Amino acid sequence: MCLLSWPVAAELRIGFVNPARVTAEAPQADAARALLEDEFSGRDQQLAELQQEVAELERRLTREAAAMSEAELRRMERELASRQREIRRSQEEFREDFNMRRNEELSRLQRRILETIHEVARDNDYDLVLSEGVVFASEQVDITDKVIERLEQQHRTAQ
Repeated sequence: MCLLSWPVAAELRIGFVNPARVTAEAPQADAARALLEDEFSGRDQQLAELQQEVAELERRLTREAAAMSEAELRRMERELASRQREIRRSQEEFREDFNMRRNEELSRLQRRILETIHEVARDNDYDLVLSEGVVFASEQVDITDKVIERLEQQHRTAQ
């Protein structure tokens, strides 16, 4: 059943945007990734250093266990367990913080992309723009390149 009569349908301008491709190719996505890397690289380095310290403590405990007194052995085992808990706690906090920030940046990017799609649609007199859930769209209606180009222009002027 067709909801539009032929003359109305012939005048309708329809476009399609591939949101996954826009998200992957938008320079704002690269900028967001770089921002997150900058923001979290210090903490990531600290976690790596803690892991190296714990690994060294484990090696030392393994090498020297036979020569240690019972009290010294228990003290080192407690210290090792404590440091391992500290690392697990720090890793969990890091993951939570990183995921929260990544979601914030992704949300900001998605809003920017949606605004840009609206701009391109208005500027090019599209009546309808489809995205996710489309099984097929010909190159004739695919405006993904236009959206990416507009995002690139916006990124260049924002710098």
